[in-house]
Amino acid sequence: MSEKVIIDSQTMMRTLARLSHEIIERNPDRKSLYLVGIKRRGVPMSKILKNNIEQFSDISVSLGELDITLYRDDLSEQYNTPHLNSTVIDFDVNGKSIILIDDVIYTGRTARAAMDAVMKLGRPSKIELAVMVDRGHRELPIFANYVGKNIPTAKDEFVSVRLFETDGRNEVALSKPE
Repeated sequence: MSEKVIIDSQTMMRTLARLSHEIIERNPDRKSLYLVGIKRRGVPMSKILKNNIEQFSDISVSLGELDITLYRDDLSEQYNTPHLNSTVIDFDVNGKSIILIDDVIYTGRTARAAMDAVMKLGRPSKIELAVMVDRGHRELPIFANYVGKNIPTAKDEFVSVRLFETDGRNEVALSKPE
């Protein structure tokens, strides 16, 4: 596979700053926001967005981490014994406006699983989705409310969002089969 970096570190940080401003602009009456990072790379993204939002506004941000493993509809296909990571949501989701954070939206199945997991915890007033990359090819009628970059891809291509906390660098790469 050949790989090409399509978003460098500086562009990624600028994009996350823009997403932070969009979240603030679309939630002007909020005194607090509730961001829930979908494990793995949605968690470090949510931390960056939290820091940006609190730096750019007077909104306080609560963070949660969501493991969707048991909510996946392809669980039996992918795992004989699923490896569970912990879900950490230290706030009541009832009546809250929740923004799910993920690195890439592709088929929509991860977002659906995340919504199912949040709904098991209570009844939020609203759930939105923020992603770094929308690569298309939806299998479910799900869209992201906040998108860093739309990158049309072929189904056999792979988008890798790398974040310093998990990967030692900030970038987005596109891999193509040779």
